[in-house]
Amino acid sequence: MNKDAVHTSRIVAPEGVDALRAAGHPANVACPNSEPPQDNAPRITEHAANKACLREDAGSTAHRPKKRQHRHIPLWVYKCMLVLAAAIWGLGTVVIKDAVDTFSPLWLVGLRFSIAGVVLAIACWKSVRKNLDRDTLGAGAFLGLFVAAQFVFNTAGLTDTTAAKSAFLTGTYCAFVPFLAWAISRIKPTIYNIVAMALCVVGVGFVSFADGFESFSFGFGEAITLLSALFVGLHIAFMAKLSVGRDPITLTVVQFIVAGILGSAIAFAIDGSLDTAALGNPELLGSILYLALFASCLSLTLQNIGLAHVPPAPAALLLATESVFGVLFSIVFLHEIVTAFMVIGFTLIGAGIVVSEALPLKKRRIPADEVAKEEMRVSREG
Repeated sequence: MNKDAVHTSRIVAPEGVDALRAAGHPANVACPNSEPPQDNAPRITEHAANKACLREDAGSTAHRPKKRQHRHIPLWVYKCMLVLAAAIWGLGTVVIKDAVDTFSPLWLVGLRFSIAGVVLAIACWKSVRKNLDRDTLGAGAFLGLFVAAQFVFNTAGLTDTTAAKSAFLTGTYCAFVPFLAWAISRIKPTIYNIVAMALCVVGVGFVSFADGFESFSFGFGEAITLLSALFVGLHIAFMAKLSVGRDPITLTVVQFIVAGILGSAIAFAIDGSLDTAALGNPELLGSILYLALFASCLSLTLQNIGLAHVPPAPAALLLATESVFGVLFSIVFLHEIVTAFMVIGFTLIGAGIVVSEALPLKKRRIPADEVAKEEMRVSREG
């Protein structure tokens, strides 16, 4: 028998399969699913073995589930989610302003967050049940105090100020956050933060003198609205510190439920029992459901998805457009009049937000995609 015949009739030993595959000789490797030859079994040539392998591989591939193709979602889609969340909150300011004219603002807060907490817990029950522990419960309850405070003061402030003023005064929290983070997490503010704070303070002054310097219009409503902005800043600063290592959805559910319980308790102590007859008004009931389902649950979901893909600084700037939407919706739906002094004040507050959130990125002089990657890495590492 010549050498070619010997080569053609050579049997591929089963124990040599892995070694030959690792060495990169697939043509000389027997099919891994084939049984080793018996002593009296007919000899199988390499060519026949390779054909059998191809047939078996084709059969297994046909029954193998196809990998799901993930569509690439561009960054601007996630940015639009943040803007949509801000728009929902901006309209929420108008809804609150309209609702507090006929309903207790404290009960409005209690009902809003009680419904939001229950709905979000049901929608995310698997995640909540998995991640709810004593540590998360304590952190969520602590954060819920700030949620209740900010919305109680903000909602009560709308009984004595306009929706436009409320929207922009609340937006000053963007300038408060760096200083509160310095006190809580020892993160020193930059020169941009200081300039932003100054612009916001001057802007608040112009908003307060809406009808001219001869008429001081900074009253009770504006004061407690600014106080609510302080609680917003405290909530953001503590949230950044306490959310590390904890599930954000579970943490939010606890916050909502705690805020709902506190809001209801304060409402009962100050305003008495709930006016159930007023809830029969379809417009009021629709306002409460909008605040609970859209301005709380939906906007939170959009915010969480957006923040997972957009770096914190531009994300905060996009979310700050809530104030702009609040003014626009108050003009459209409530027919509020915006004076020249208010426009100047709004512009200064908006400029303060831009200086605080956007200019630090310009200073770094590196490509935007590298800025995004670095900020996302720092954000995830806490």
